[in-house]
Amino acid sequence: MTRRSTTHVQTASAGEAARPAAARTGSDVITAAADARADPAARTAALRTLAEEASARFAALEETLAPDELAAAVSAWAAHTFGADLAVACSMADAVLPHVVSQHRPGVDVLFLETGYHFPETLRTRDRVARELDVTVVDVLPERTVPQQDADLGARLHDRDPAACCALRKVDPLRRALSGYDAWVTGVRREEGPTRADTPLVTYDEAFDLVKINPLVTWSFGQLMGYSHDHGLPENPLLEQGYPSIGCAPCTRAVAPGEDPRAGRWADSDKTECGLHPAGDSPSTIAPLSLLTVDTTQEPT
Repeated sequence: MTRRSTTHVQTASAGEAARPAAARTGSDVITAAADARADPAARTAALRTLAEEASARFAALEETLAPDELAAAVSAWAAHTFGADLAVACSMADAVLPHVVSQHRPGVDVLFLETGYHFPETLRTRDRVARELDVTVVDVLPERTVPQQDADLGARLHDRDPAACCALRKVDPLRRALSGYDAWVTGVRREEGPTRADTPLVTYDEAFDLVKINPLVTWSFGQLMGYSHDHGLPENPLLEQGYPSIGCAPCTRAVAPGEDPRAGRWADSDKTECGLHPAGDSPSTIAPLSLLTVDTTQEPT
């Protein structure tokens, strides 16, 4: 396995891919979709049809394949179909999803939303993933730094309006980054809570205008951790400290035994999702995208 000591990223403005155009490959269907980028309606139609066909095919396999077999089948299809037009989103709670996908797409882009509010443990896990897995970790940055946001909108926006903070530091940056891809892979699992209980394996993402792939939806937390341990993958230490769902430090607490795994997210508000996964998210204003190279050659502090 090739081990990368640093990530390989570019600075990209809105609407540009976050990696060289020469690297773009994929099936005939995706090539047609890429050729149709000048015609957004044609691209959307091609990707929607592809997602619907794949969703039906893999839904039929749920009863016959074990969770790990199903995840491998979905990931192999995604890698073959989308090639370099495929991105993985990872919160760095664990490295299972990047590992599963990279078995079929070595060097796959792994997008990490660097909000500026992460636990130190999360950042150290990100650095380990970049060093130890055959993936390309990409930090996706908001338009404003935290001090700039505080100056413009007041300190602790996450306390006063968590939805606005998530939109500025997660949803909009991810939308800009994903504009360079035709599909993204997430680690959403159905058991995580009622808002995720009906998540399909493959769907068309209306909010981000691309195919959304969820190969781990049928996995339990125990299966996730079992896979991680069996393969010796990096894990966020907070998982062993009562944090089964890890987000930004100001908006995440440990959960009590028996609580919903996501009960520690935005615990003092009615908010249950950051806006990346629920259907029907409305588009936000697009601003220039900045991508940061993660230096993993230095030892974590």
